[in-house]
Amino acid sequence: MDYIPGLPVLAAFSLAVLLLAITPGPDMTLWMSRAIRDGRAIGMMTMLGTNLGIVVHTLLVAFGVSALVVASPVAFLVLKTAGAGYLLWLAIQALRNRSVLVVEAAGKTSASKGKAFLNGLWVNLLNPKIIIFFMTFLPQFVSVNDPHVTGKLIFLGVLSILIALPVAIIVVLGANGLAEWLRRKPQVMRAVDYVFAGVFSVFAVKILLTQSR
Repeated sequence: MDYIPGLPVLAAFSLAVLLLAITPGPDMTLWMSRAIRDGRAIGMMTMLGTNLGIVVHTLLVAFGVSALVVASPVAFLVLKTAGAGYLLWLAIQALRNRSVLVVEAAGKTSASKGKAFLNGLWVNLLNPKIIIFFMTFLPQFVSVNDPHVTGKLIFLGVLSILIALPVAIIVVLGANGLAEWLRRKPQVMRAVDYVFAGVFSVFAVKILLTQSR
C-alpha cells in the first residue's frame, strides 16, 4: 500500500510519538485534571475530544502540505527546515524547563460528558502551539518528491492516535495515583526529558543533513 511509509520511517515515527505520549503536556494535564475533579468518564470524554482535534489537525496538514508540495517543492523544503529547527527548540526547552504536571484536585462538579468532549476538542483545535507542531512534525516523515504524500500524512496522523491512545487511557483511568506518583518521582520525568531531547535532536540533525546534500 503506497500510503504506508517504510519500516525505518515507521519505527522513528512510533518512537517519537511514544515519547510525546508519555511526556506531560497540555493534553495530559487537561485529562488528568478533569478525571480527578469530575471522574473518569469526564476525563475519558475530554481525552476523546482532544483526539478528534488531532484528526482535524492531521487532515489540515495533509491536504495543506500536499498542495504545497505540488505548488512549490522549494517552499516545502523551507517548511521542513523550519520543522527541524522547531524540533531542536523542543529538545532545548525540555532540558531547560523540565516537564511539569499541575492538576486540579478540587471537588467534583456536575460536568456533562458532551461539554467535556467539546472542551477537549476546542482546547486542542485552538492551541497555536499544537497547530505549529503538527505543521512541522508530520512533514518530517514524508519525502518532498513522494506522490503519495497526502495518504502518508493521514496514515501517520491516525497512527499517532493509535500509538498514544493506550497511554492516554491509562493516564485517565489512573489519574489520581499517577499524579501523586509523578510528584514523588521527579527524577523519572527528568529522565524522560533527556530521552525526549536526545531523540528529537537526532531527528532535527538528520533532517538538516539530508537537506544539505
